[in-house]
Amino acid sequence: MSKDIKIRKGLNIHLKGEAAKTLSKAPRSRTFAIRPKDFHLITPKMVVKEGAKVLAGDVLFYSKNHEAIKFVAPVSGTLTRIERGAKRVITELLIEADIQDSYKDYGVLKPDTADAKTIKDLLLNAGCWPFVKQRPYDVIANPESTPSNIFISGLSTAPLAADLDFALSGKEAELQAAVSALSKLTEGSVHIGVAKKGNSPFRNLQHCQIHEVSGPHPAGNVGTQIAKIAPVNKGDVVWTLAAQDLVIIGELLLTGKFNAERIVALAGASVKSPKYYTTKIGAEVATFVYDSGLSDDHSRIISGDVLTGTQINPKGHLGYYANTVCAIHEGDDYEFFGWSKPVFKKISTTRALTFSWLTPNKAFDLDTNTNGEHRAFVVTGNYEEVFPLDIYPMQILKACMVKDLDQMEALGMYEVAPEDFSLTEFVCVSKQPHQKIIRDGLDLMYKEIG
Repeated sequence: MSKDIKIRKGLNIHLKGEAAKTLSKAPRSRTFAIRPKDFHLITPKMVVKEGAKVLAGDVLFYSKNHEAIKFVAPVSGTLTRIERGAKRVITELLIEADIQDSYKDYGVLKPDTADAKTIKDLLLNAGCWPFVKQRPYDVIANPESTPSNIFISGLSTAPLAADLDFALSGKEAELQAAVSALSKLTEGSVHIGVAKKGNSPFRNLQHCQIHEVSGPHPAGNVGTQIAKIAPVNKGDVVWTLAAQDLVIIGELLLTGKFNAERIVALAGASVKSPKYYTTKIGAEVATFVYDSGLSDDHSRIISGDVLTGTQINPKGHLGYYANTVCAIHEGDDYEFFGWSKPVFKKISTTRALTFSWLTPNKAFDLDTNTNGEHRAFVVTGNYEEVFPLDIYPMQILKACMVKDLDQMEALGMYEVAPEDFSLTEFVCVSKQPHQKIIRDGLDLMYKEIG
């Protein structure tokens, strides 16, 4: 049964360079990289050494704190380099890929007949557990816990993000296998949000509850949907998964192979021909960025969407969880009297010398310039206009900054993640790093409360 979710507070940011609904296969990447920093609060313990040959699905390292959580190679090849930073912390694993992948066989598993323990063991051993995250704290889920519910967002509302209806088209069998398996790992239900107007491959799945979602960004954020369906309170644990990761889990169940294939949206005003590419986790972004071509050499490449993604080198590698790569102009120039003249080419939630509110559907060509400097919080009420959760955004940010655990608990820290504050950061006239503040606050709570 479908239950509607209507989001009224938020902001749609329309940018030029949206990926065309065209799918190409990216050229084979020569190297693939796995960065432990993509797995927050995970301390890696290596299983293989430099120079070792690995199959796709072979374990590379496991978590020091939870040895059952394993991380596997996305492709077959040779582990050529283990890079270390300060205090010998592992920063990157580099695999020189074979021409064609060879896979480790974990065996086929039928989720309809398998029990919860068998399913969980397979996900842990085959390296699919890192796709399962938990709230509170927005970290990889503790496999010893049992979630009250599992949440999946089947739509993307972030600017230039991959269209999941297009990316997941034809993957119904894998999605059903994954959802059927996950439904046995929770005491409650698997909740999936889909666009009210769309042809989502999730719509006809069984063993789940479908919710039709409408409204501006961040309607597509799983945190927004959790808040409307079953908010997280103290003592509760819920799990979340990204939609494309379900395909990898489903293929593991159906074939016994860890196939780290991703459909990535290459978008942004600096891309000559923005479109979708089939690649793999950790691939070199240059393989498809330069295939489409850049119209501006002075661009910032972002692994992820423009609000929550991470800046990477043009010759860098795709993030573990990213299904979007954006290229936009680097905003390191300054406008003469930019603060005091009418603005027609930028987005603003205020009407002070700005006119974007007159053309809400216009696509803008924005750069990375923050248009201002960091300063103390200014009380404007802008945060509440774009923040749909039943939480006071400024108060919770200040509680995180002063490390007031009692206030953080009382204000609702258990149900938020950094991405929930990406819009408040975008509209912030004080240029405060909201997502970092929330991330630091969650880390403090995890350390002190656990």
